[in-house]
Amino acid sequence: MAYASDESMFEYLNVVSKMFDSEAEGYEFYNKYALEKGFSVRKSYVEWDGSNKYIILRKIVCSREGFCEEKHMKRKMEDRKRRPRSLTRVGCNAKLVITRQEETGRWFVKDFIDEHSHPLAPRDLSCLLRSHRRISDEQKADIADMEKCGIRKYRIMDILCFQYGGFDKVGCIKRDIYNTVIMHMMARRERDVDFFFKYLVDEHGHLKGLFWADSQSRLDYEAFGDVIVFDSTYRTNKYNLPFVPFVGLNHHRSTVIFGCGIISHETSQAYEWMLRTFSDCMAQKHPISVITDGDLAMQRAIRVVWPNSNHRLCIWHIQQNIVRHLHDDDVKEEFRSFIYDTSFIEEHEIKWIQFLQRNKVTSEESWLHQMYQMRKLWCAPYLEGRCFLGLSSNQRSESLNSVLHTHLEGKMSLFEMLEHYERCLASRRINEALQDVEALQSVPFTEENASPLEKHAATVFTPSVFKMVLWSIDVVSKCQIREILDGSEDSTYVVSKQERMDKKFGVRIEEQGGLLHRVSCSCRKLECAGTPCSHIFYILGILKQTIFCPVVAFPLGGL
Repeated sequence: MAYASDESMFEYLNVVSKMFDSEAEGYEFYNKYALEKGFSVRKSYVEWDGSNKYIILRKIVCSREGFCEEKHMKRKMEDRKRRPRSLTRVGCNAKLVITRQEETGRWFVKDFIDEHSHPLAPRDLSCLLRSHRRISDEQKADIADMEKCGIRKYRIMDILCFQYGGFDKVGCIKRDIYNTVIMHMMARRERDVDFFFKYLVDEHGHLKGLFWADSQSRLDYEAFGDVIVFDSTYRTNKYNLPFVPFVGLNHHRSTVIFGCGIISHETSQAYEWMLRTFSDCMAQKHPISVITDGDLAMQRAIRVVWPNSNHRLCIWHIQQNIVRHLHDDDVKEEFRSFIYDTSFIEEHEIKWIQFLQRNKVTSEESWLHQMYQMRKLWCAPYLEGRCFLGLSSNQRSESLNSVLHTHLEGKMSLFEMLEHYERCLASRRINEALQDVEALQSVPFTEENASPLEKHAATVFTPSVFKMVLWSIDVVSKCQIREILDGSEDSTYVVSKQERMDKKFGVRIEEQGGLLHRVSCSCRKLECAGTPCSHIFYILGILKQTIFCPVVAFPLGGL
């Protein structure tokens, strides 16, 4: 017994005298120690420095530390639909606490308790405990190859056991192979510290929801996330799960991907989970506007999660449904007119009532009546003045999905589909980088006799956006001032176009300290489409102000 005591003391002193170069190295040491001893570990309490920038203390505990919370115990007792899971927390006190020396940056052991309140696993079984199970990159590749060949997952585990010489040499169990996608996500997060993913499983461990976005997608959303487009109509894997990419427009008016989700059932609860997860990922920044395919469950989820975001239905999907549900050509054309009708809302409502009466639409179940009920989500008068950056359909999502469908097979596993998605994402980012290079190294051509405003715009906007802006600049010559209304710190220039003198727009110029601070126009093109209108360009020209002065912040297209 004295010898065992001496051995334990030597082991204790060996542990408490350890120094580590990083927190991760300290965790790996304790995890290896746990493997030899027969228990599993998990990260617990953490402390940060005063600037909240660096971790200065980490507690790593036995995985059986603590107890099941009372609220979870109560839920287990109330849930009679399935047998409650076995209890794993038994209040074990074993732990390793490491802390960081400010002077050297190295980590030392602050506290170490090696006494457990539960039996330890023998060495040949400890490899199956949670913290010791990992799928290596080599194994991931082997698993993916076997899945492509149609080998079932339980057979893959048998093959790995044979290949590595026993289950205790594989380093994972069958459940981990089923979680290949999640393991891939964890590996991505190790390489990209701002990689975000979250998943949801049911009581049987089956995947119910998954969302992910890498650091670049999160940065893209911060810069270009005013309008989101997504389409849940694609099922690009052998499990027939809806695949939902979140996309938008970048400064080249090209498709940019903000994140991607997969759900098992198209219910409002599932979509609410996805939208809340997206918001968590994006620091609770909600989009100004959303364009969707018209799924009713998605509509309900948007009203709950993003109640202040504008929502419109995809015009492309509406056009497809017109062909599917309407068979009279005259009725089709009259219905299509509602999409682009620019009359006032009161007049628009009268047209709708007359249309429904003329076509004897009385059943609330009919497609026409359902579209009438949703008219505020797709008819022009209700959407006027709202920011959609010139988008009216989810063609951005359509084009992305068409790329995803290239070389995509219906029998692909989720892991294979994820790899395919990442290849498509990489390809789009290469294209964006090439567009950035072109924008930085060249200037769009302008005629010698072009106005100073046009020549300056060519140096400010990306080539793609300059093509849009050029139309507004070209019609500046048709604008003229009707009157000027001066205020204490702002002036409003009332502008009309020569062919429509009865239609007036107010260009408001705000000043601070005698300097131009902000420009806006009552036509709201800048807010809605993301580019200045001809009225703004006209007044800026008169005032001899440059487009990219500190004041005029354009939401889209500036270099």
